[in-house]
Amino acid sequence: MGLKKSLLLIVAVLLIDQISKIYIKTNFVLGESVEVFEWFKILFIENSGAAWGAKLSDFLPISEPTGKLVLTIFRLFAVAGIGYWLFDTIKKQTSKVLILAVSLIFAGALGNIIDSVFYGIVFNDSYQQVATAFSGEPYGGLFYGKVVDMLYFPLIDTTWPEWMPYFGGKDFRFFEPVFNIADMAISTGVGILIVFNKKAFGKDEDKNLEPLDNEAELPA
Repeated sequence: MGLKKSLLLIVAVLLIDQISKIYIKTNFVLGESVEVFEWFKILFIENSGAAWGAKLSDFLPISEPTGKLVLTIFRLFAVAGIGYWLFDTIKKQTSKVLILAVSLIFAGALGNIIDSVFYGIVFNDSYQQVATAFSGEPYGGLFYGKVVDMLYFPLIDTTWPEWMPYFGGKDFRFFEPVFNIADMAISTGVGILIVFNKKAFGKDEDKNLEPLDNEAELPA
């Protein structure tokens, strides 16, 4: 997988991700949902923190705006690092599996960083209203945008039996997180690295073994 195919994949993921986010942002009120299937819903939420909605201010003695800024800056450095990793893997002509995985991770990370950096100055608030772009009343500032999430898969939505200790009568929902196309790209890329680890990183190992094989074939 070369540079052109990698770039095409990244652009495709970014387009699908940003088009879906902009559509949701400009057509849904925050918290609004549409049931596609019983196990799949479009649910508009905004994530101002890291994974699972966690915020730095929940763990560190800093204000929420400061935590948001630190997190966005960290994401920018992370995206730059992943971009360099991708460039390096293509330059060294490593395995196609590794290039595919890193391309997906980079596209997903870039998709979410666009929200974090720009959405705060592009859109107005979605609370009890449908947001509009460039309205003159942005909900935040540069680096203070919120990530738009909308894909919700409550595959199991039930209640624990009353006879069960502690959990009895409580709601049980699986799978509960709400995510977006960028998150899917990152998860898919990481999953490829985990499942196809040997194919992703095996090429370099094979190169390292080649001199030993050649030495073994030399006449005594």
